[in-house]
Amino acid sequence: MTPVIAIFDIGKTNKKLFLFDETYQIVWEKSESFVEIPDEDGDFCDDVHQLKSWVTASLAEVLALPDYSVKAVNISAYGASLVHIDQAGQPLTPLYSYLKVFPAPLQRQFFDTYGTEADITRQTASPLLGNLNSGLQLYRLKYEQPNVVRKLAFSLHLPQYISFLINNKPVSDLTSIGCHTMLWDFDRQAYHAWVGREKLERYLAPITASDSAVPVTIDGNRVQVGVGLHDSSAALIPYLASFQEEGDAGSFVLISTGTWCVSMNPFNSNPLTPEELQYDCLTFMHYKGRPVKASRLFAGNEHEQQVKRLAGHFQVPVDAYKKVSYNPELINRLRQRVAQVTTEREGKGDQLISMHGSLFRDRDLSAFTDYGEAYHQLILDIMAQQLISTSLVLADSPVRRIFVDGGFGNNPIYMNLLAIAFPDIEVYAASVAQASALGAALAIHQHWNSQPIPDNCVALKKYTAPPAVH
Repeated sequence: MTPVIAIFDIGKTNKKLFLFDETYQIVWEKSESFVEIPDEDGDFCDDVHQLKSWVTASLAEVLALPDYSVKAVNISAYGASLVHIDQAGQPLTPLYSYLKVFPAPLQRQFFDTYGTEADITRQTASPLLGNLNSGLQLYRLKYEQPNVVRKLAFSLHLPQYISFLINNKPVSDLTSIGCHTMLWDFDRQAYHAWVGREKLERYLAPITASDSAVPVTIDGNRVQVGVGLHDSSAALIPYLASFQEEGDAGSFVLISTGTWCVSMNPFNSNPLTPEELQYDCLTFMHYKGRPVKASRLFAGNEHEQQVKRLAGHFQVPVDAYKKVSYNPELINRLRQRVAQVTTEREGKGDQLISMHGSLFRDRDLSAFTDYGEAYHQLILDIMAQQLISTSLVLADSPVRRIFVDGGFGNNPIYMNLLAIAFPDIEVYAASVAQASALGAALAIHQHWNSQPIPDNCVALKKYTAPPAVH
């Protein structure tokens, strides 16, 4: 029987289960998507009871597989979501969506009581994001549902709830607590004072090391069970594990691209400034408990919206951009052209305003000769924002390499422009199969795997800025 680790990878859209062998190759997998259900306000959310049943049944399924011996289990799951359980471990509420609108009067009450938004967001390294600040979800529960709070034993972040389903041990983990929750005071490295004053710490399970595991016997099988990881932190682990040179030589920034482009610098632990918070910077914890400075840009969403607009104007398929090759001469021509956008937004010279939606949405598409020219301009406009966003986390840290994973890593125009934007840093498109799941497996490597961590977890392709282009 092949020794394996089972990883539950719980996304908003897809729920996956992977088996990795000792060389971290995926040897078995399954995936399901669930229909969301409405909560009591009609807002759609994951069905926590269906999720619980799926985890239990899926684990039993892999434990019974004749070809594999499950030695360990860990979890990667989306954050900003709490499961409120009673003493018997039963959920007391729906698994409220982090997209649920947070009530403005309650938000005002919070800041009137505990200090200005600027102070609290800086101390907790959490931009004000409403329900995406999971600490505010707990605050809301206290004031809106006191009957639930009377029965409450623990509020567990989703990765730790899945772990609890397997090992029956309620714990908290810093990768979940430390990611824009408004719970953690990064100055004091402890829960923020407001948590204690609201007497909410009693509902937060003991903090346990993110790379720890406890042995559990399931159906006669001795299995090491991890505490679960926030998926953004888990996705960073293959890079931290693969690039471990001493000192500055090992330093890098990872730009994880999808709907959001998140620039993460594990080598910058400087406290957030008020300006950085305005630019949608935040700090989260990686699995060893160190702060990671990150900045977010809604560039994937912007790209998706604008390629639809381009497709309509030029009468081409929505995915026509996949066939557009990088054209450096065209880039030079577009850069020399007098800027067409003279909106009030640009006239203010306010970089912050320019970070919300790209300049491209204000451009007149009839000014472009063809689709390829317009698409190059779109990526130029996105790169102008990416330069600002990534530079925020590069500041005051000696980074040698930038890795790009996700959709834009496969985009030659984006990658070449990024190399030009950062000529003194090596720029790579990086690919990791199932990065969050792999990261969760690597986090507890020492608890189940006697083999060394392989050095081929991350595939790299280098992009170099041509000297002639400025």
